[in-house]
Amino acid sequence: MGRITIAVLRVLIAIALVGSIAVQALIVPMLWLDLGSEELWGRITIVGLIVLGVATMQVFGICVWMLLTRVRRGSIFSVSSFRFVDVIIGAILVAAAVTFAFAALLAPGDMAPGAVALVGGAGLVLCGMALLVVVMKALLRQAIDRDTEARSLRSELDDEVI
Repeated sequence: MGRITIAVLRVLIAIALVGSIAVQALIVPMLWLDLGSEELWGRITIVGLIVLGVATMQVFGICVWMLLTRVRRGSIFSVSSFRFVDVIIGAILVAAAVTFAFAALLAPGDMAPGAVALVGGAGLVLCGMALLVVVMKALLRQAIDRDTEARSLRSELDDEVI
């Protein structure tokens, strides 16, 4: 991966993180006030789900940033990279659960059934994304195994030449 690609990805992640902090600091309190007519538990649930959903995106962004750092340093092919991939999978699954919970919260209200189905469909898409990252984790594992094997073969060849 090129330096420009990594730089562009980092800029996009930074913009997303700053925007998500702005959402948590500015928009969520306004949403709390706007939902003043709702009962307290409804307000807590809606605002809590939104904050949790934004937090999953922040965790995802930070882990991708850390993986980009490993790519830039040439150390992505190490077992310690799995820690970040596992956290990414967990964050996506939590985001899917939050999305399903939000759909369930909207279902009994005055919300159109099609809109509830769209929110539920977004949860299914998030589950698919988590599965995609699981596949990418398997590819990373294979790449690490091949890299280890190649180093071993190089070491054997170096010993034979001497």
